[in-house]
Amino acid sequence: QVQLVESGGGLVQAGGSLRLSCAASGRIFSFTMGWYRQAPGKQRELVARITGGGTTNYADSVKGRFIISRDNVKNTVYLQMNSLKPEDTAVYYCNALLSVYDYWGQGTQVTVSS
Repeated sequence: QVQLVESGGGLVQAGGSLRLSCAASGRIFSFTMGWYRQAPGKQRELVARITGGGTTNYADSVKGRFIISRDNVKNTVYLQMNSLKPEDTAVYYCNALLSVYDYWGQGTQVTVSS
């Protein structure tokens, strides 16, 4: 069992930046780690993902603005969010996926004011 704890959310003005962190209770070097978000009334969507080998992919809506990274020594995944827009407002969730093992954090709120 891997527990994930997100942090770093908050209120920021449009154009600003935030850095989200996801701390895992166990070793995650083999896991594909992802950040997802869910806005009110919308489905949860993938924001960014990074494999154990470091391959990344991003939602089109955040390409060029967000960067996902991982530190396998600290068992932590980060999401650097720049040039934030009001439409980025959502609860952001961390996910760890390896075969049948699929873990989620409790989420952290990001609110971008215009």
